[in-house]
Amino acid sequence: MSAESTINDSLQHKLDFLADAPQVMQAEIARSKVSLYDVMLWKQGTVVKFDKIVGSTIDVLIGDRLIARGEVVVVNDRYGVRINEITHPDEKPHTDWK
Repeated sequence: MSAESTINDSLQHKLDFLADAPQVMQAEIARSKVSLYDVMLWKQGTVVKFDKIVGSTIDVLIGDRLIARGEVVVVNDRYGVRINEITHPDEKPHTDWK
């Protein structure tokens, strides 16, 4: 067994160990800036409107890290995300805040 093979096996073992670690995944539909004053006026039934169009791509994050983009789907009366793109590690979530 070569030294390189031993290093690769060790790295794979570490990755396998981490693979089972639970992570929080978020599917972010939209963001918007809103004043605290407006939030204080909310009541039950208030509708918060976003500029994003239905069917637009959404960001999929694990922690604060953008990992993919996709579209919202409905599967057996539950929401899901169809992954359309795996993002580059340096890419950041869309921040089209207004």
